[in-house]
Amino acid sequence: MRFIAFDLETTGTVPGVDQIVEIGAVRFIDGQPEAVFATLIDPRRPIPPGASAVNGIKDDMVKGKPFIEDILPAFAEFCGDDALVAHNAPFDAQFLTADIKKYEVPAAKGVILDTLPIARKVFPGLPNYKLGTLVQHLKIPTTDFHRAEEDASYCGHLFFQMMKRISIGGQPPQIGNLIALTGKPEQRFPQIVRQPKQMDLFGNLL
Repeated sequence: MRFIAFDLETTGTVPGVDQIVEIGAVRFIDGQPEAVFATLIDPRRPIPPGASAVNGIKDDMVKGKPFIEDILPAFAEFCGDDALVAHNAPFDAQFLTADIKKYEVPAAKGVILDTLPIARKVFPGLPNYKLGTLVQHLKIPTTDFHRAEEDASYCGHLFFQMMKRISIGGQPPQIGNLIALTGKPEQRFPQIVRQPKQMDLFGNLL
């Protein structure tokens, strides 16, 4: 079983307005972390104190780091067409989609799976379904929360533990069944083909 668990840290909660300041992704093979993609990102604007209070990322930490349009192609290459897993995946996916469209860059091709609604089905009756609560429930070893690489790793371990619980005869569920468990339509990142820019008679880009 192979998949990519990923997570973002951002300057706020509004995709297309707020910016990504960190991407973390971990490739899992048969439940074990096999490779990591993680980087801070310069959001081209000051990080609000409220965001820094949550994730601990401050302006001096992102100064001189790559811009998001320089990172996304490498992130897409890392992910390839593997299934993508995130906790509350629509939040992260909307941020990435906004930048994929804005900069017309390559995107990961795999289906996106949300561990949040799956966890509600697999572990009914918990007080809440925050990532920290689920990790504690499963006794997954932890260090920090609200940093992208660590949260991606926790999410990957959570997903693998859930797959073990709902496997039949040692075989994990088919992707279609996992999508059905989320109660949402299949979600993937847009695959943008960059169009050549055209110029008007005065040499201005259209």
